[in-house]
Amino acid sequence: MNWRLWQDRAGRYSWLMTLVLAGLCLPMALVAYDAIMGQLGPRPYNAFIHEVGVWTFRFLLLSLLVTPLARIARWPALMTVRRRIGVAACLYAVVHLGGYAADQSLDLLHIASEIARRVYLTIGFVALLGLVALGVTSTDGMIKRLGGPRWRRLHALVYPIAILGLVHYFLQEKADVTVPTLMAGWLAWLLAYRLLNRVLPDGRARSVPVLLGLSVLTALGTAGAEALGFWAVRHLPPDLVLEANLSFDWDAGIRPAWYVLAGGLGLTLASMVGDLKQRARRLARA
Repeated sequence: MNWRLWQDRAGRYSWLMTLVLAGLCLPMALVAYDAIMGQLGPRPYNAFIHEVGVWTFRFLLLSLLVTPLARIARWPALMTVRRRIGVAACLYAVVHLGGYAADQSLDLLHIASEIARRVYLTIGFVALLGLVALGVTSTDGMIKRLGGPRWRRLHALVYPIAILGLVHYFLQEKADVTVPTLMAGWLAWLLAYRLLNRVLPDGRARSVPVLLGLSVLTALGTAGAEALGFWAVRHLPPDLVLEANLSFDWDAGIRPAWYVLAGGLGLTLASMVGDLKQRARRLARA
C-alpha cells in the first residue's frame, strides 16, 4: 500500500484518492471538534461512541459497495479506493472501542466482564476482531505472504462481519430501529447483488431490469423488516409501520425503505450511464 494516501499506486497525485481521504477523515474531525467544544450533550462519551460506531458501519458498507459500483458503472479505477475505505472502517471500529474503554475509566477487567456478560457487546467485539484481522492483512506484503486464494477467502469474511456489526447495532438501539433498518436494507441489497452476480451469466446482474427488480424487492423487504423491528422493540402494530412506509411525507420523515429504493435506482442509473459511456468509446474507436 502507498502510505502517501493522496497518490495512486504509481506514485502520481490522484484527485480520487484525495477526495476519499478527505471524506474518510472528515467525520472523525467533526466528532472530535464537537467533543473539544463540549457539544456532545449531557453524555459526551455515549454520544462519541455512538457517532464513531455509526460511521464505522457506514464505511464498512461503502467498502462493500465499491466492487458492485465499479462493475455496474464500468468504473474500474474505483477499485483502487476499496482497501482504504475498509482500513478506515477498521480504524473507526478501534476508536469506537477506545471510546467505550475511556467511558469505563480504562478498567480492563470490568470491560472484559461487560463484553463477556452483555450479548450485544460480545457480538460487537467479535466483529471488531474480524475487522482488525482484515485490516492488518490489507497490505501488499500480507497478500503475497498469504497467497491470493487464501487472502480472498479470509477477506470474504467481511460479509459475516458486517452482519455481526448490524446485529450489534440493532441490539444496542433499544428505542428506535430506523437507522439500523436502513443499514440492513442496504446490506441486504449488497448481499443479494453479490449472489446474483455469481448465479447470473455474462454480467446480467448489472442489467437494468435485474437492478430495478432487486431495488424494489429490497425496499419492500426493508419496509417489512422495519415493521417487525418496531413491533419487537416498541410493540407497535406492524400495519401502522407498513402504512407509514407507503406514504412519502417529508414532515413525518421519510422511511428507510424509500432511501433503499433511491439507492438502488441510483445504481440502476449508474449502469445506464456506464453502458452509454462504453458505447461511446466503441463508436470512437470505430
